[in-house]
Amino acid sequence: MNETASLRARAEIDLDALRANVRVLRARTGGAQLMAVVKSDAYGHGAVPCARAALEAGATWLGTATPHEALALRAAGLGGRVMCWLWTPGGPWREAIEADIDVSVSGMWALREVVAAATEAGVPARVQLKADTGLGRNGCQPADWPELVAAARAAEEAGTLRITGLWSHFACADEPGHPSIRAQLTAFREMVAYAEKEGVRPEVRHMANSPATLTLPEAHFDLVRTGIAMYGVSPAPELGTPADFGLRPVMRLVASVALVKRVPAGHGISYGHHYTTGAETTLGLVPVGYADGIPRHASGRGPVLVGGAVRRVAGRVAMDQFVVDLGGDVVEVGSEAVLFGAGDRGEPTAEDWARAADTIAYEIVTRIGTRVPRVHLHTTP
Repeated sequence: MNETASLRARAEIDLDALRANVRVLRARTGGAQLMAVVKSDAYGHGAVPCARAALEAGATWLGTATPHEALALRAAGLGGRVMCWLWTPGGPWREAIEADIDVSVSGMWALREVVAAATEAGVPARVQLKADTGLGRNGCQPADWPELVAAARAAEEAGTLRITGLWSHFACADEPGHPSIRAQLTAFREMVAYAEKEGVRPEVRHMANSPATLTLPEAHFDLVRTGIAMYGVSPAPELGTPADFGLRPVMRLVASVALVKRVPAGHGISYGHHYTTGAETTLGLVPVGYADGIPRHASGRGPVLVGGAVRRVAGRVAMDQFVVDLGGDVVEVGSEAVLFGAGDRGEPTAEDWARAADTIAYEIVTRIGTRVPRVHLHTTP
């Protein structure tokens, strides 16, 4: 048995699929640059290998949420443009500036801190101003935009920063036709126009996330930010599967069956006995649970390919394990239990698990825990 097969569980990451997805997405941008978003450890896929593969496939920017994620990319030797956008007071501004990372600013407190850090470092900061065009999370409100733009321009004139980008984020891009989309696009264009009237000359203006990249070409501007689509998960399942968009899922989650045993009719399974065998049957033990990121909400519903057939989780998902009812089928200990993958070999997909857990596929892949090793396939193009 080889080393990979002997693992209790593994998440196989197909970097060739990721490269292909990046190329497909680039072909849809109409010439705009592509930012590969690798926040949250590349949505659970492994930030550094995925970032490298995305750059190999033509991505020109990397994006992270936190500055520590961005700094980790630099520490791994990744060059090029890197942006991070989720800051809190006292964050590592100076380290990010010295690492040539674009930092996002949404309000005056952040601008003051980045100016102070740039002054201390003696290096101009690369700053992107974020506009709140209607999402209501991070970003500067239109009423506060003139003050932020004026202060940023003053700092730019003083040589402490360079305004490299103007950007925003959609609330409902995965719902084509939603009235907020047009309203946000209008607000963004107006806020960009104001900033440019005041002398801002950004390198990039950007607003499109994965669903907007796929369905809203008028939102592409100079740069698109692709996150979940890059990993081959549909950002809008009601509009199409990954295959419909020309994408292939990158992660395949597999475990080794740890035990197979016969039990009589009427045998309770797992905590609370929410499942009881209807007849004498065979059970298979799959050694992953909610500590590994398997959603407990999918108890009794989560699909698994075992022994050539898709089974359902029997009873509760526990912290480290769950059970499937094999219905009398003969399955060897050590056989693969495929929780999800591309779906073209009969296995469930992350979207199937999302439906079983009443959530979205983003959460399914991102929540897979650190004790499930990532096995990166095709590390060289």
